[in-house]
Amino acid sequence: MRIATANYRALAALRYRIRLFLSDGDAAARRVGLEPQQYLLLLAVRGLPKGEKATIHVLAERLMLKHNSTVELIDRLETRRYLRRTRSREDRRCVLVKLLPRGKQLVERVARERLTEMRAGGEALSDALDMLIGRQPKPVRIKVKKSAQPGGSKGRGRQS
Repeated sequence: MRIATANYRALAALRYRIRLFLSDGDAAARRVGLEPQQYLLLLAVRGLPKGEKATIHVLAERLMLKHNSTVELIDRLETRRYLRRTRSREDRRCVLVKLLPRGKQLVERVARERLTEMRAGGEALSDALDMLIGRQPKPVRIKVKKSAQPGGSKGRGRQS
């Protein structure tokens, strides 16, 4: 099977957009005094799926880090009082990680900025993905107010 030039372009565009998004996220984390991996850990704790516990194993998997690297990262964040480790009540061998108010505040500041940027510029990322999977980009719909349409009040009596 030959790969079409358009597919190479789509892959390159998607990779560029993802790397741009990640680079901007790293910069946003640094602006609030966090290293990018520290922000990612706080985000991983805050954004876990419902019912998933923030264990070191789960966080290491989500960050694609080794267990000991995740522990070191947690150590640094715990020292700064952004999170706390506790033992699970059900299984004392299991260590759970919980965000503290300072950590919640920081992750929210960065996430708010990132969401604003994503809403403003996310179309390019979405378009690159659409191109790659062969889906046509969604047409842009422009809403026109009824009063702006010619004859918008046609058939209705005017109220004074």
